[in-house]
Amino acid sequence: MATIVTPGTVVGSAENKSPGQGTAEENGNLIALLTGVVSESDGVVSVRTYNEMLRVQVGDTVIGEVVKLNEKSGEIKILSVEGKPNRSVMADQEYAQFHVTKITDRFLHNTADGLRRRDVVRAKVIEAGNVIRIDMREDDDCGVLWALCPSCGDTYEAEQEGDWNVVCRTNGERSFRALADDFGGESGMAALNGAGKRWSGEAEAKFAKGSAGRATFIAEDIREDGREREYFRFEGEGGQGGRGRRQKAAPGCRLFVGGVSRAVEEHEVRNMCKKHGKVTDFALMRDDAGNLRGFGFITYESKEMADAATAALNGQKIKGRRIGVRDADAPRDEKPKRARPEGARLYVGNLPFKATEDDLSALFKDHCDKVHVQWATDRSGRKKAFAFVTIQPESKGEEVVSKLNGSDFMGRNIKVDVSKPQNRDKRGGPGGKPGGKSARELRALAEEEEDAKKKKRRPRKE
Repeated sequence: MATIVTPGTVVGSAENKSPGQGTAEENGNLIALLTGVVSESDGVVSVRTYNEMLRVQVGDTVIGEVVKLNEKSGEIKILSVEGKPNRSVMADQEYAQFHVTKITDRFLHNTADGLRRRDVVRAKVIEAGNVIRIDMREDDDCGVLWALCPSCGDTYEAEQEGDWNVVCRTNGERSFRALADDFGGESGMAALNGAGKRWSGEAEAKFAKGSAGRATFIAEDIREDGREREYFRFEGEGGQGGRGRRQKAAPGCRLFVGGVSRAVEEHEVRNMCKKHGKVTDFALMRDDAGNLRGFGFITYESKEMADAATAALNGQKIKGRRIGVRDADAPRDEKPKRARPEGARLYVGNLPFKATEDDLSALFKDHCDKVHVQWATDRSGRKKAFAFVTIQPESKGEEVVSKLNGSDFMGRNIKVDVSKPQNRDKRGGPGGKPGGKSARELRALAEEEEDAKKKKRRPRKE
């Protein structure tokens, strides 16, 4: 009894034999492509089968199902060859490939703009070598024969509305398909493809959204009673990869918050923001160790709410630090800078840590009309031993310095001097000081170090 071989079986060597029907040469061997009996005639090895299979050739018209879509190319599984016996296609010709330019006589940004997976198409074979290549553009009879609505699974029907030429009667969704002339069993459907026409602004806007614009939500059923779909999302969800992508906020609704103390709790900032409108997104940025980075973003439902929050929160103190709030999407030259109060700006050093801004303000109010105190803090919001006091009228600056410099304030002799503007030299530091620190800041640091040494020298109580 003759041995039956299956596809992939080595049936001979290509050194002294040639491949015939049902075989192919690969790596110096003859490989069976069919299930059948091996036969040899005049050095040609073939596989005879009782269930003959089709061999696709250039010029054939094939019917296939779209199984793969890349951005500029795709693939179909060949189901049958028109005009030939209803037999299976050879194993090495089961799939055919196409380029986006071979779909229809119209510019397509992406293969998904003219086809979708599970669509049944008709196409012409233009190459039948190692790879089967097909064309659906040159013949009106080629294109989509049958298509499903990706959202609900119902069948699309042909109907023209602007650029869209198919509609789902179940949920009303409209889309574009590169239709064959007999799509849905009717004739003349290829005219709905708009060959050679430019896309409308509505279509271009959808295509410009990229993959998200072409995506559809898969419904659990086909009820589609008109209710708006709601999808669960974790608060603060965003970024890249598996974490999803934030929806882009309307202009003016997204605010940047800077100068946030590392000691602050997220709920403290969030509660402050909720007083001025509905917050749709909130996130304070953290480093790899989970520590706050000192800034974050808040999105409001409307621009009016965001404007109200900016006016109320910009310059407010949280944990000893003044936060800055501004429109996150405004161009750099339009982002408002924190206004410095007008008047004579004075440096006040050697301050006691038990004192408050109100205590310091009360000290200066006895000598001027208006006082604004800005107490320096570290990154955690703890007060440093110096502050800047702005007084009005400005003409009283020197007079106040002479009266309060060296005076006693809550047990410490404070130092008061006129604060000079910072001048950056070529090395980038204010006044040419190392590390970018002004003379006042260096003096304050020296005072803190001196005070720390005094505390260390205090004798312990017995």
